[in-house]
Amino acid sequence: MPADPERAEPARADPERADETRDAYLGPQEVAPRDVDDLVRLLDLEELDRDLFRADNPGLRFREHLYGGQVAAQAVRAAVMTVPGDRRVHSMHGYFLRPGSAERPTILHVDRDRDGRSFTARRVVARQGGDAIFTMLASFHVDEHGPEWDAEPGAPAVAPEELPESPLVGHNSMFDMRDLGPGHHQSFPGLTHRFWAKARGMLPDDDVVHTCVLTYLSDMFTGFAKLPPTAPRMGGPSLDHAVWYHRQVHMDDWVLVDLEPIVATGARGFYTGTVHDRGGRLVASITQEHLARAQPPA
Repeated sequence: MPADPERAEPARADPERADETRDAYLGPQEVAPRDVDDLVRLLDLEELDRDLFRADNPGLRFREHLYGGQVAAQAVRAAVMTVPGDRRVHSMHGYFLRPGSAERPTILHVDRDRDGRSFTARRVVARQGGDAIFTMLASFHVDEHGPEWDAEPGAPAVAPEELPESPLVGHNSMFDMRDLGPGHHQSFPGLTHRFWAKARGMLPDDDVVHTCVLTYLSDMFTGFAKLPPTAPRMGGPSLDHAVWYHRQVHMDDWVLVDLEPIVATGARGFYTGTVHDRGGRLVASITQEHLARAQPPA
């Protein structure tokens, strides 16, 4: 076994200057996991002790820091590994505390807050260098039958087969992504707020893997890409993120992600999102807040 993975201090940005050091696209040679197999391997955690897990990171990177959706997906996976199999995660709420380093593994510690007759609660802390980089609360519920109702669906979407495939760069090496809502906001050039996505290849027949892959996908892009180019320049790293998992979904089939900006104030921006399956069922809801400090003109 290698030396204690929590000892060496990773390079990290000053959180008070996060707007100056936020992740940037570093070019086509800087990549995330190369394919679906790499993505699945990221979810194959090593159990170090009871409620203590080790997660590996991509050998190469396309961001200056760890992608938050990856850390969230690994945290969900760690929580699931401590919960009885008759319970599904129905919500997670996470806070991004420090930039993570792709050069070292992440240690995930799970606290068993509650095991009730119907609900289970877990807390997960992801650490590098002894410091917490991400904390998460997750709630699990036994399968129960109840009323079924969905809000009216949003605007109809062009079928993914009728849209051009995105270039094989970054996340697009793992996901086939078809852009429906090209962003025009000056702080997020080229980012979309509405898109179809599915894994590039078959995933294991394991509901937990599909849920974790959905979690990975849920942190991509931003609802503020929908703002007009005349809106003030702003941007920064994610502060917190939440997902509600309404229905089980197969992530090797198409899902439609639609992100909607809500408010920017107090140097923070907040947006919501929905994830529908190919049949139009709402399978997940997303909220995220990120730093939105004013930026100088380009």
